[in-house]
Amino acid sequence: MNNDMRYTEIDNCEALRKALEAGGTLRHYAFQGMDFHPCMEAARQCRFSDCLFLGGFGVNELKDRMDETCSVFPRFHGLPFRAFRSGLYNAKSLYEGYRLGDPDSYKDCFDSKVYEHYLAAGKQTGDIKETLARILHDHSMNDGLDDFLRSFEERSIVGIMGGHGLSRCDESYRKVVMVSKKLTEGGSLMVSGGGPGAMEATHLGAWMAGRPDSEVEEALEMLAAAPSYKDRLWLETAFRVMERFPSPKYVSLGVPTWLYGHEPATPFATHIAKYFDNSTREDSILTISKGGVIYSPGSAGTMQEIFQDAVQNHYLSFGYASPMVFLGKEFWTEEMPVYRLMQYLIEKGKYNNLLLSITDSVDEIVSTIEGFRDQQK
Repeated sequence: MNNDMRYTEIDNCEALRKALEAGGTLRHYAFQGMDFHPCMEAARQCRFSDCLFLGGFGVNELKDRMDETCSVFPRFHGLPFRAFRSGLYNAKSLYEGYRLGDPDSYKDCFDSKVYEHYLAAGKQTGDIKETLARILHDHSMNDGLDDFLRSFEERSIVGIMGGHGLSRCDESYRKVVMVSKKLTEGGSLMVSGGGPGAMEATHLGAWMAGRPDSEVEEALEMLAAAPSYKDRLWLETAFRVMERFPSPKYVSLGVPTWLYGHEPATPFATHIAKYFDNSTREDSILTISKGGVIYSPGSAGTMQEIFQDAVQNHYLSFGYASPMVFLGKEFWTEEMPVYRLMQYLIEKGKYNNLLLSITDSVDEIVSTIEGFRDQQK
């Protein structure tokens, strides 16, 4: 029995079984998308008070065991996604329906079906059922994200931002892979927007962490057969690499969005929080990356993230500033001279507390990020 005024969340079968076995009156529980049928006998021996039933199966059969303080949120019918998810996605759940060896089967997978539905319903839909379902789904992502991140020290969480169009054959792609690999091996949790380009490179590096660099080169060679996410074999080659190098030793977090559903999510991320609302997703990535953010070459989206991150650091929104590390001296000072602008704004007193650095060196980036993390020890 839970005597705490906070709701105890039940989002897996084992937790449900233990809660029901306790018997008596269950108070302040939130059952997220649970199927009560396998344990209906035990459930009917309990009473429920001030509990939340978020979707799920078998709930109607328990209504006579609930008092008036319980709230039941029914399942949404006719949608390709579950509004009340009990956890984050992974490659298996997001790409359920994709058949290895048949690249065209992407259209049959869960991710593609949700995106097609999203477009058909409208990115900015006025339909109240669709809007509510998306909001509840994204709330489930927030909840799953909180659960997942609970076991990580906040300064160990590091973000990498960069262009979705970065080719797998580009030297910057390889550098991002190696930065992510080394930081992961050193104890960092790597986070990105979960899409192609620099984002994919982030998760490839984490996937290959603990393996020799020669195997990283082999993986890069395999991926080079489809350099761009627009290539028909982009997803297929990623799954082939995962098949060749299975069972990663470390985890990483991808945070993509169906707003940019034409850019497929990388399957190399072991944990995937995919959102409908891009603003929530963007804020989540920068908010959780308290160990610093690394900026590889990018364009408009990366620019937005740089200034959003700068504002958070300027105001010490989370109590301290985190490193902002720019990968690519020529790109960030000549081609896209944002680094020079940031320095100018600091000199003029428009920004304070920014921990800026710029380099072309993988090892320097790793040293900067790990040095910041280790300051608190």
